[in-house]
Amino acid sequence: MLKQEKAFVVFSGGQDSTTCLFWAKQQFAEVEAVTFDYGQRHRDEIECAQSIAQEQNVKHTVLDMSLLNQLAPNALTRSEIPIEEGDNGLPTTFVDGRNHLFLSFAAVLAKQNGARHLVTGVCETDFSGYPDCRDSFIKSLNVTLNLAMDYPFVIHTPLMWLDKADTWGLADEMNVLEYIRNNTLTCYNGIIGDGCGECPACKLRRAGLEQYLSRRDPGNQGVTS
Repeated sequence: MLKQEKAFVVFSGGQDSTTCLFWAKQQFAEVEAVTFDYGQRHRDEIECAQSIAQEQNVKHTVLDMSLLNQLAPNALTRSEIPIEEGDNGLPTTFVDGRNHLFLSFAAVLAKQNGARHLVTGVCETDFSGYPDCRDSFIKSLNVTLNLAMDYPFVIHTPLMWLDKADTWGLADEMNVLEYIRNNTLTCYNGIIGDGCGECPACKLRRAGLEQYLSRRDPGNQGVTS
């Protein structure tokens, strides 16, 4: 029974992973969070994750993944790389192998701490074409991790089939919509809350919020800052 077990949340301090953190706290007896330092352009991301974990009384580990920055230059780690669609059709924000490595290292940490559940906020609905956000990848990695470590891991993806409006709806169901709106960092320009409003991440986040609020409150005229 999940209520008697422990889970690790792959946690960035953004909207999706924070929604997953609250989801996990409702599902499991004990929850820990793990954040990866891979040379993000904005160090505020790690500080935001630390702050949320502390406020929510969740044990939090930050792991050094700086090698990923050396292997896969991208717009999330290099200020000289513009955020745009790359030659391969993927956004320049795509980091080769990121979710694969994050979940693999989270699994090692989880096993050492007696947990078999991993929670991640990947989503196939709003995934921008990222191949490592697909359900097929997660299922494949779940099998691989179990075989590699001879351990019964279960990877949970509560947002997999939700769009951004549905993700806001899940947050609202858990009574944390305003907390997530005001305290998470999704913005590619490193601005907490509603962000810069101009980068792709902010536009997607805001559009989802407007869609959800208009659905919840038909008389609502949009998001107010």
